[in-house]
Amino acid sequence: MSKLTLAGLSERIGEELGLSEWATIDQARIDAFASCTGDHQWIHVDVERARRESPFRSPVAHGYLALAMVAPLSMQVGVIPGDAAAGLNYGIDKVRFLAPVPAGARVRLRVVLAGVEPKERGQVVMKTRNTLEVEGSEKPALIAETLALLIPATEARQS
Repeated sequence: MSKLTLAGLSERIGEELGLSEWATIDQARIDAFASCTGDHQWIHVDVERARRESPFRSPVAHGYLALAMVAPLSMQVGVIPGDAAAGLNYGIDKVRFLAPVPAGARVRLRVVLAGVEPKERGQVVMKTRNTLEVEGSEKPALIAETLALLIPATEARQS
């Protein structure tokens, strides 16, 4: 886990902040995501049809399910500095979906600090480059440049 501070962020630009543990994307998680989003496309949820007709020969996770894994896995890595009261999603600059995540596959996240932009009241926008690796695959599932608004603990106490 990284030991980040708001004051020291700019010194870490370009560095890998960490690598998460492996997380399994099983069919139950895919089905739950489909239920939450209403995206019941057969390539994700119809196991038998996917085995017969899909070019991947199994169901695959939704691309946005793979993208949704970036937040919890980056928290596992420890991307929010210890002296921040909160880190809020601020946006995504770029996402590329490069390889499918078959049902049952394990993924992990590699996080690199790509940039830091100071804002008012000591807030900072932190840009990270996130690579979601699929165990046994040469290509990552995705690469995403995400933004987080970091709020210093001192500001949170004054509000």
